[in-house]
Amino acid sequence: MKILVTVKRVVDYNVKVRAKADNSGVDIANVKMSMNPFDEIAVEEAVRLKEKGIATEVVVFSAGVDKASEVIRTAMAMGADRGIHVLTELELQPLAVAKLLKAVALEEKPNLIIMGKQAIDDDFNQTGQMLSALLGWPQATFASKVTINGDKAEVSREVDSGTEVINVNLPAIITTDLRLNEPRYAALPNIMKARSKPLATKKPEDYGVDITPRLKTLRVEEPAKRKGGAKVASVEELIEKLKAAGAL
Repeated sequence: MKILVTVKRVVDYNVKVRAKADNSGVDIANVKMSMNPFDEIAVEEAVRLKEKGIATEVVVFSAGVDKASEVIRTAMAMGADRGIHVLTELELQPLAVAKLLKAVALEEKPNLIIMGKQAIDDDFNQTGQMLSALLGWPQATFASKVTINGDKAEVSREVDSGTEVINVNLPAIITTDLRLNEPRYAALPNIMKARSKPLATKKPEDYGVDITPRLKTLRVEEPAKRKGGAKVASVEELIEKLKAAGAL
């Protein structure tokens, strides 16, 4: 079984995101970047399937600027076998990424595609679903447990009412939720080995895909700052304050 995993380079989740001075977007100058946390979970799940002998190869895909190759190398240090980097300076939106992934999937012919359910920078949560529609493959989103049984995958998925268990035929697309696993830290020897693993660099034109953005960001603003709280001496005083604020 071949597994294709997608990873994205995003602002590190520990960094406080700030808008640019002209409100045209998010300021990423001199900001720490790392692999999208949900994608780390996807890589970990694929590597675990390989360690169990279920998968024979794990291929990592990412699209973006030159430095996006760093997160591919991180995934290979975690245990992936090789990487594909589609190099572009253009802003990538879900439909464009889904089209690139469709072309890669048709070329690589994976039995399973595992993706993070969303990226923490744009929070779209659309790419996996769009890819499923483009390929005509079944999908299992928000996975908290994955079991491969021959040519089927049993997936426990997070839903509003709790957990739902579904079975999908392979090839299929699975998007990962936080409860699926805890990603490993790459050991230094594996980080060194990852440098020699194959990493193919492509361009969108190589796949015949138009990635021109279809959505335009008009303005980005930071959330309004919260006002400080105040202590009250009694319930009566609390009620008066709430009335004055229009909360009652």
